[in-house]
Amino acid sequence: MTKPLAKPSTDLVARFAAIVGEKNALTKDADTASYLVEPRELYPGKTALVLRPGSTQEVSQILALANAEGIAVVPQGGNTGLVGGQIPDVSGDQIIISLSRMNRIREIDESGNTMTVDAGVVLETIHREAEKIGRIFPLTLGAQGSCEIGGNLSTNAGGTAVLAYGNTRELILGLEVVLPDGRVWEGLRKLRKDNTGYDLKQLFIGAEGTLGIVTAAVLKLFPAPKAQEVAFAGLTDPEGALKLFNMARARAGSMLTGFELMPRIGIEFTLKHLDGARDPLMAPHPWYVLMELSSGSDAEAARALMELIFEDAFEHGLVDDAALAESVAHRESFWRLRHGMSEVQKAEGGSIKHDVSVPVARIPEFLERATKAIEEAIPGCRPCPFGHMGDGNIHYNVSQPVDGDKAAFLARWDEANNIVHAIVDELGGSISAEHGIGIQKRHLLPKVKSDVELDMMRALKATFDPNGIMNPGKML
Repeated sequence: MTKPLAKPSTDLVARFAAIVGEKNALTKDADTASYLVEPRELYPGKTALVLRPGSTQEVSQILALANAEGIAVVPQGGNTGLVGGQIPDVSGDQIIISLSRMNRIREIDESGNTMTVDAGVVLETIHREAEKIGRIFPLTLGAQGSCEIGGNLSTNAGGTAVLAYGNTRELILGLEVVLPDGRVWEGLRKLRKDNTGYDLKQLFIGAEGTLGIVTAAVLKLFPAPKAQEVAFAGLTDPEGALKLFNMARARAGSMLTGFELMPRIGIEFTLKHLDGARDPLMAPHPWYVLMELSSGSDAEAARALMELIFEDAFEHGLVDDAALAESVAHRESFWRLRHGMSEVQKAEGGSIKHDVSVPVARIPEFLERATKAIEEAIPGCRPCPFGHMGDGNIHYNVSQPVDGDKAAFLARWDEANNIVHAIVDELGGSISAEHGIGIQKRHLLPKVKSDVELDMMRALKATFDPNGIMNPGKML
């Protein structure tokens, strides 16, 4: 049985501070405040100490001391997580380890198409460095200007490129991890093939800092597309969007690198609250699709293929209108509409969020059933479901009624979750597609995981972290 965790005494705080230096050991409320609330402001925490190590060795020393003294630690990257996994509890006894100072690009291997980076490197920085050598790291998120790769790894982040390249766990070749007792696993291998036993890196990807702290990673790079074509299409319903997706996939194959579904209300929110946003089409439509084709060779062929897909789509009555991007700026404006959709909902008041996935073929059924059920339960609410239709991930967000009471609406969060998640379960889906478990969904795991699965997860936790110091209260 895990022994009770201790409170960080004044003496211990000083010992931790000695590892990273006084200026990187934050104790004043004004200095720690930004580390104690996540973007949705649902899970405020407290802490006596935020440590900002600058090296793997310092992380190792911190965890060795914390493990010996029974001090709980909460790893944190860019603090962009949406389920509270990076926030300490309200006891003030858990200390934060911020990886943001560890932001070095260790190596770029052009021949091997890899980049080795510290955990604190911002995702957008990785994109820029890859572009310099004609490569891409395809993980693409709305928060890529501030999220850090260590957090992306710890949550197995998804994003808009999963359709073509997969989740984060499919983009990693090796990891460096500090274990809870301070030992360092040096697993920064660049091999594409390595069948020497268990694939240990996968245990830490998506573990939300409960098994150890990722301090570095070897990322897969891919050749930058020579051409990209992006189109915005207006449609009547998600069923038409599904047919368009199947048509595009059959014609474009691996060239289909993005397929996003959005409702009119989401476009309206974005036009209203995102500076410089413009309506993508001449007239409004109930639903929209943003589609991207990428080609490694012929720009003219990519354009011709996009035009051919939409000729077929119009002929079959799947699309009511469409616009093809005519420049890089035009293409970026289309994507900006999609990426801004999550953030702008804040301006519309309370929003109850669902990050779910269902089989692609059942997305229209899910949207119809969920919307009917949630509108019956909360009259006047405004469902705003959007997301990555190509991989089955829908962010089924629900905004409060116009002029409604925000607190009263958000108090129905669990009720709304139960309604939506019940439908997801019936359709063979998942209650967490890409955001993780954290605090928000911890209580839901026993409902969606079998006893065998939970036993295996607890056994892993007990093996790696027998003293329970790593991000307690999260996931399990």
